[in-house]
Amino acid sequence: MELQPVFWLNPRQNEKEHDTTSLNRKDIEEAASLWERFAPFIKKEFPETIETNGIIESPLKLIHSMKSSFSKPVEGDLYLKCDNELPIAGSIKARGGFYEVLHHAEQLAKDAGILSEGANYEIFSTPKFKSFFKQYSIGVGSTGNLGLSIGIMSAKLGFNVFVYMSQDAKQWKKDLLRNKGATVYEFEGDFSKAITEGRRKTHADPNGYFVDDEDSQHLFLGYSTAALRLKKQLEKKNINVDKEHPLFMYLPCGVGGSPGGITFGMKQLFGDHVHCFFVEPVHAPSVLIGLLTGEKEKVCVQDFGIDNKTEADGLAVGRPSKFATTISGQLVSGIYTIEDDELYQLLTLLTDRENIYLEPSATAGLAGPVRILETNYIHQHHINPSNITHIAWATGGGLVPRKDRKDFYNKGKS
Repeated sequence: MELQPVFWLNPRQNEKEHDTTSLNRKDIEEAASLWERFAPFIKKEFPETIETNGIIESPLKLIHSMKSSFSKPVEGDLYLKCDNELPIAGSIKARGGFYEVLHHAEQLAKDAGILSEGANYEIFSTPKFKSFFKQYSIGVGSTGNLGLSIGIMSAKLGFNVFVYMSQDAKQWKKDLLRNKGATVYEFEGDFSKAITEGRRKTHADPNGYFVDDEDSQHLFLGYSTAALRLKKQLEKKNINVDKEHPLFMYLPCGVGGSPGGITFGMKQLFGDHVHCFFVEPVHAPSVLIGLLTGEKEKVCVQDFGIDNKTEADGLAVGRPSKFATTISGQLVSGIYTIEDDELYQLLTLLTDRENIYLEPSATAGLAGPVRILETNYIHQHHINPSNITHIAWATGGGLVPRKDRKDFYNKGKS
């Protein structure tokens, strides 16, 4: 409540709750197969995915220079999962947002009898399909990146798409959405206001479908498939993940869906050998407060006199996701909070040291390897720090306009 950075270690990790999810690895694998079915459509509609054959994925990069510039010596290797380079939407939200829109489109087409088993999904590019989807609308509430991913993919399929954006959303994201064919509604209030209004308006349309960031299993599953891809990347780099060689992951967190989905996926694959930590702004620690109090989505940061005002637009969320937080409460190792100024400092440092550009909210995970040293977590778990592989998840920044990049960089420099 004093807006000081904190590090909370989860005492309820691995506890099983009565209302826990029935999702398992099979669900993740089924979600991954949907991506494969849609690959021909994605490849045809988005030329930037031709080289990857319609698969949307980001590189895993060793950032040794960045690690050596930290204020404390960090043992083990530090990698950056570059979701800022994800094709089309330039952020992690492409994983969940695209997945849910594609899942909905597939279901509608099957129900209408225009999609047969074993069809080549390139047919989703045809005028017949696009005019079919024109009868339907998709709505979403967003602080920015989720709106971009939903807007871009929905418009490409032919849906009428409406994005309800909070005051935190950057102007360039609103402009880009309108340019892609989405209708954008702006709200004075924060994310909760935008999502509530968006939900109400979308549900009033009999042909409307609302992508609900606060309570969506499909978004969650879309994010979880990243674990299968990351496992292959780790194997390719000969990085072992076992009891002696644990993986520590640092995931920026807004409503909790994307870090929750990735954590769920990684835990399905690696169990106790992967340790996941969420990061939230000191002004918007919604998931931390939800888990710390045990009240989850029943409380918001404003209940504790915290204003939810942060430069990290993607993390400016006052109330956590009901669906994701229930699962994360059993899986996440801990949560730390970070100040806006540090986000900018990390952004500038990463640009100087590695020539990699992120948006401010996406740098939050880079503080993790140093912050974990301030706790007794490594000692408590009898881990040899030199055997840890650290991964900071870079959640966005690929589409940021040049002028904004320069402004962010200069702010970090100052």
